[in-house]
Amino acid sequence: MSLNELMQQLKAYLAEGWLRPLDLALAKLLLEQQPDTPAQVVLAAVWTSHQLGRGHLCLELSLLLQRPGEVLALPPEGRKPAQLPHPGELMASWSEPGLIQALGASPLVASVEGEGCEPLVLSQGRLYLRRYYRYECQVAQQIHDRLRPLPVEPESTRTQLAQLFAPLKSADEARGDSVHWQSVAAALACRSRFTVISGGPGTGKTTTVVRLLAALQGPRLAQGEPLRIRLAAPTGKAAARLSESLSGALNQLPEGVRGSIPTQVTTLHRLLGSRPDSRHFRHHRGNPLHLDLLVVDEASMVDLEMMAALLQALPEHASLILLGDKDQLASVEAGAVLGDLCRNADEANYHDATLAYLARASGYDLAPWQGQGTALDQQIALLRKSHRFDANSGIGRLAAAVNIGDSRDVARLFGQPWPDLLSASLGGEQDRALERLCIEGDASPARTIDGGQPLGYRHYLERMRQGLDRLEQQAAQCSVPAQWLALVQAQQQWALDLHRAFGAFQLLCAVRDGEFGVAGLNRRIAQALKGAGLIERDQGWYPGRPVILTRNDYSLKLMNGDIGLCLPLYDELGQRSLRVAFPTPDGGLKSVQPSRLSDVDTVFAMTVHKSQGSEFAHTAMVLPAADSPILTRELLYTGITRAKTWFSLLLPRPQLVASATARRTVRASGLATRLGSLEVTP
Repeated sequence: MSLNELMQQLKAYLAEGWLRPLDLALAKLLLEQQPDTPAQVVLAAVWTSHQLGRGHLCLELSLLLQRPGEVLALPPEGRKPAQLPHPGELMASWSEPGLIQALGASPLVASVEGEGCEPLVLSQGRLYLRRYYRYECQVAQQIHDRLRPLPVEPESTRTQLAQLFAPLKSADEARGDSVHWQSVAAALACRSRFTVISGGPGTGKTTTVVRLLAALQGPRLAQGEPLRIRLAAPTGKAAARLSESLSGALNQLPEGVRGSIPTQVTTLHRLLGSRPDSRHFRHHRGNPLHLDLLVVDEASMVDLEMMAALLQALPEHASLILLGDKDQLASVEAGAVLGDLCRNADEANYHDATLAYLARASGYDLAPWQGQGTALDQQIALLRKSHRFDANSGIGRLAAAVNIGDSRDVARLFGQPWPDLLSASLGGEQDRALERLCIEGDASPARTIDGGQPLGYRHYLERMRQGLDRLEQQAAQCSVPAQWLALVQAQQQWALDLHRAFGAFQLLCAVRDGEFGVAGLNRRIAQALKGAGLIERDQGWYPGRPVILTRNDYSLKLMNGDIGLCLPLYDELGQRSLRVAFPTPDGGLKSVQPSRLSDVDTVFAMTVHKSQGSEFAHTAMVLPAADSPILTRELLYTGITRAKTWFSLLLPRPQLVASATARRTVRASGLATRLGSLEVTP
């Protein structure tokens, strides 16, 4: 195929929505730099850019040639317009040795490790865009540099942990299934400047890290040199949730150390100091963060570029602890860093030296988890016991069944009368089950549910109306500035309480487009709520409208994913107007005029991706009518585990659950391989 024919074909792909404008722009840029570039190299570069847009760090060349349609997910959504050839047809004559030879001979491609200026890099059978190759190498090297064991005294560590974690009762309880993995995780974190603690919902990640921080801080307080500790999360919602969890966990610490553990949690963007309209941050290698220990929660949401920036900004002496659920969806942007780091976490694969240290530092015999893991594997701890979901929890059983890909067990669970699981089939747009669920909390109004009634959006909207009536009554009695100030303060607490009430229920969906996507569902729910008399209108700005930011707004110091409620609020002068109230990570409230918000969407329904870092008393998820590559095991698991008390599943096509449970999310990356090849000198 000639270059002209290739460019015409790529333009046709762009017109059909198979490619992004950015992918085609890359091809044009490469040809401007090297007009005689072979069509094979140009197309490989376009596929690499396309994969980056789908979350992959690189293009796996061998897999591309073996399964081009599957690897590229083209045609999108299973559609193949007759006038367009399948991508595999464009590469029918290719061979892997020939492709690698063509790439290696191109001046646009670097085929040796190290820095360079070529826009593409070929490494270990993977083709990268230069920037993401550099990120991957930086992250691997930074983690490698922090894995060297610290000089710690195991017996002293054990004394500290025994005061903070439940002590052992017998030798038998120190083996096998009775291992207290929270103590093991804390012991591992005490001996290194890099640790990953992963676990599902209710496994005690927050409790573990709070007690771990106390174990690390105690000796430093005795020396008069307390650790400078910072806490962060990828989104404002995740930061607020961690802050709430910390408040309860801190009460269990000894008084002497309690005050030295921070409770304020910031977002990663705020921590690093985002620069408006730039990919750069105020803190970097030349201006590192002022801290000794950083804890990052919900690490599954952290993409490779952000992880590279974070590690670059850490001082050399500082320690990093990542918390997260390795089985959740990967980040929206490119990379699956936590998944790559925890690739061997289920087996543990601890070396003899690690087992010996853990036996002395924690008292637990971990011989069943002996293996030949990498240096990184020695600093990975998986919390294996959920304290939220017991044997009578349908949510816990369902999450576990989805996580291991057992579609038969998933079907059986929905066929049994679990008090915390609800499901309904949807017949289309005229089916009222969705409206009943979103308003009342149950798609079947005749059904009785033990343990309380699952909540819908009526719950927070009626509380809003009651609160507004009280505020009007109080405002009628205000006549002096002090009274208006007191009203504004009471109003702020009411708005925060209303946010918590809104979080009692959330509808999740898998896709953005279509009748069961974000846009269609938000219109449908708003119309249903207006029809029920719960909101005044279903378009524009109105009291009770929930919105989510879709882009960072540095001027307002609001971040992508922040959720606000539109409410009629008073100011100190007694003037009332519609404002959008956003909770802040420090427990406060920021109110913004609606006219200042341009990049927001209504959020009666949100994607599962956007829900990461959140929990809801009642979580409902609706799947689309057609199968899609986006329907994966990780998406189902993430949606299910957003639920604390009830989970509802709405299915236009019930058979999609089985296909989604069987489909894994796999992101192309060389990070795990790169980390595995690096040895750490004790």
